[in-house]
Amino acid sequence: MRILLNVIWLVLCGVWLAIGYALAALICFILIITIPFGIASLRMANYALWPFGRRVVDKPNAGSASLIGNILWILLAGWWLALGHLTTGIALCLTIIGIPLGLANFKLIPVSLLPLGKDIVPVEEP
Repeated sequence: MRILLNVIWLVLCGVWLAIGYALAALICFILIITIPFGIASLRMANYALWPFGRRVVDKPNAGSASLIGNILWILLAGWWLALGHLTTGIALCLTIIGIPLGLANFKLIPVSLLPLGKDIVPVEEP
């Protein structure tokens, strides 16, 4: 089921969301001082391509630098990416088949706003 959801996600919104994250990463890499933001953005682009079967957890060793970085991220790119998830989620929820994908988009909004200090791990099988 995860593979089917991931394929539908990829076709309907995953590619466009990943391109948005990749553009944010490119801008961060050009500005050199924001390279850690670019790395976090690429990690999120990978997650936006294939989200089902993975989850986001807090890094236990994330400190105050992550907090400061997240505040800067929200101002620079986070709110644009969160807005993309919000609009895509609303559009997907307008159809019956897109409701699970829309809800997944809504779950990605907090991570798109605060990506530093987070890690993406596979979901454990029961």
